[in-house]
This record gives sequence, C-alpha cells and structure tokens, in this order.
Amino acid sequence: MHAFPWGAFGTGLAAAAVAALVVMLVTFGVARAVGLHRIVDVAWGLAFVAVAVVSYGMSAGYGDGGRRLLVTVLTVVWGLRLAGHIAWRGGGHGEDPRYERLLDRARGSRDAYALRMVYLLQAALVWLVSLPVQAAQYVPGPMGAIAAAGAALWLLGLVFEAVGDWQLALFKAEPANRGRIMDRGLWSWTRHPNYFGDFCVWWGLYLITCDDPAAAGVSAVAPLVMSYLLINGSGKPLLERHMANRPGYAEYRARTSGFLPMPPRNRD
Repeated sequence: MHAFPWGAFGTGLAAAAVAALVVMLVTFGVARAVGLHRIVDVAWGLAFVAVAVVSYGMSAGYGDGGRRLLVTVLTVVWGLRLAGHIAWRGGGHGEDPRYERLLDRARGSRDAYALRMVYLLQAALVWLVSLPVQAAQYVPGPMGAIAAAGAALWLLGLVFEAVGDWQLALFKAEPANRGRIMDRGLWSWTRHPNYFGDFCVWWGLYLITCDDPAAAGVSAVAPLVMSYLLINGSGKPLLERHMANRPGYAEYRARTSGFLPMPPRNRD
C-alpha cells in the first residue's frame, strides 16, 4: 500500500476551507438581502456538499476511486436531503428565535456580529466536521470490512433522520395534534431520532477512512466534535430547553430515551 499523500491532502484541506467559506459568505449576503438569518441552516447541508465535491475534484489521481466516489455520494445525499428538508420546514416563517436571541447580544453592528458568530463559525465547523470526507478521498488501497461497516452505519443514520423528520411532519400536519408532544414511531424510542441519525452518519463516514491509520488519526476529531455538538452542545440541550415547558413534555421525557434508541419505559 502506498503512503498517505500528505502534501496533496494539505492542498485539499485549503480548497475545502475555501469552499465552505464561499458558501457561508454567499449565504450571508442573501440573508442580509432577505432579512432572515435562519437560511444559514439550509446552507449548513449545502456547505458539506460543496466540500465533498471540491475534495473529490482535488483528489483526482490519489486514493481509491471507489472510496472517493462513495464518500462523496454519501455526503452529497445527506447534505441535499438535510438542506431540502430545512428549506421546506422553514418556508413562510420569520426569523428563528435562536438567531433573534443571539443577535440581541450584539454590541454595534448586528450584521457584523452575525457574520462573526454564525457564518464564519459555521464555515469553520463544516471544514472541521468534514475531515473524514476530505481524508477518505486520499486513502490508498481498496475498501475493506471497516469501510463497509461505515457505509451501513451511514445508511442507518440516514434512515433515522429521514423517517424521523417524515413522521414529525405528518404528526404536525394533523390539526388535532396542535400543542401535543410527538411520541410516536421513532420518537417513542428516542427523543431525538434526527440527532441520533446525524450521529450515525458522521461516525459512519469516519469509519470509511479507517482502512488507513493516518487518515483515521487526522480525522478522528471530527465525529467527536459532532457528537459533542449533538449531545451536549447546540443540538439536544438547546431543543430540550425550548420544549421543557410544553404540556406533556415532562412525562414524555420520563418514558423516552434521551438519545440512543431504546424501548419506551412503562407509561404508568
């Protein structure tokens, strides 16, 4: 097996950083024009798509062709599904309360604060979290059992995300469910099927790099950071604080796993 091409990988890292930055700067310009910073949530998925495509192009002549194509397609499918879902979900709504609260902290220009604390920060996170996608493009040698396990874990994650979002959308579409807590389907096994799915997706993409110790080592921080964000950062805790005072949520929380899917506890 050939050695990991560190020089080419370094050039690819720089190109990926530019791709993520361009997506977020363009999004910032659009957000200013329409007066809605919530569209950055759509750009989150699109930025990963841009990084994957740019990394695929930059890695031509390096790595295993099958692995390069696989990790690119998996990332593009995940990113486009997420962006499309968020765009559909947010259509016709005003500013997200999260961004309203954030921008209320601004001292001076709200736009400059938003650029620094939202768009540039998210560009950096996209670049960091996507390290497995970037590193996998340069892994020499064919894929093995670990990469196959990673693809299977990615698929499990995508199913949890997509099915969970679909079930929630159907639930909310029923007028009789207005004000009620969603506790059906996957949501009866975990309070956060979409976040658990995201967790599986990124650990799955990381496993695809693990046929090569160098690639695995340099990108290991990425799924760890994503796991922290989902479980302890801007994912689960933020949403649960928002939901805490909803009628029925305390009972739902008591009987339903907080993250890993498990059979619901007895309602009695």
